[in-house]
Amino acid sequence: MQTPHAAPPIALTIAGSDSGGGAGIQADLKTFHALGVHGLSAIAAITSQNTRGVTAVHAVPLAHVRSQIAAVFDDFPVGAVKTGMLGGAAAVRLVAREMRRRRPAWLVVDPVMIATSGARLLAADAVAALAKELIPLADVLTPNLPEAEALLGCVLKTPRDFDDAGEALLALGARAVLLKGGHARGRVVVDRWYDARGRLDIHHPRLSCEGHGTGCTLASAIAAELAKGRAPRTAARRAAAYVHRALARGYRPGGGEACVLRH
Repeated sequence: MQTPHAAPPIALTIAGSDSGGGAGIQADLKTFHALGVHGLSAIAAITSQNTRGVTAVHAVPLAHVRSQIAAVFDDFPVGAVKTGMLGGAAAVRLVAREMRRRRPAWLVVDPVMIATSGARLLAADAVAALAKELIPLADVLTPNLPEAEALLGCVLKTPRDFDDAGEALLALGARAVLLKGGHARGRVVVDRWYDARGRLDIHHPRLSCEGHGTGCTLASAIAAELAKGRAPRTAARRAAAYVHRALARGYRPGGGEACVLRH
């Protein structure tokens, strides 16, 4: 009988399912696999989605979200957790309670609110719950500019605005913030990392394609690198480089303009 090989590091994603396969749970698990991490999942919502947009969202009953989280934590040594689309305030509060109870070594919170197509993926009443309950538990918070604006109730236009937002998001309790710069203008995308040591800028050339699932992939790549033992800043740099490579090799599998990452 063959002796099993040693298990790789393990990461859990708690997020929504994308029926189109480009974002959400599907992108997270592809990322974990590509980076040498065993991926676990707890599905909080199910979307009817393709490369053209989101047509329906179904929230998974809270009892089943809880049972999924319990099942994986009861059996696996979870090295890092990444949260994505949670849907509503009750789900946000549930996940926060479970994270306080389970105390994973690393928690990456991607405050998924609005799809690239414009569909709202987080109920308005859940934004306050996110800020109050889940973000204070985060080791890394990964908002894009519209998500940061929604969390802070302001408009971000200038580099000074971005720095003020980084400090304000840290004040919500996250240990580090990666403010994604894809929505800003310019030939170079600047992702800004803020933590107790200050700011770190991560630069990469802007690509012409319209990426689908880039935010999910970035957060899950950070979680994977943390599960593998990387320091947070190193994890962020490696994750950003991974997303850039995957998007540069991206493809359009459907009839829409969305470009899916090649993991």
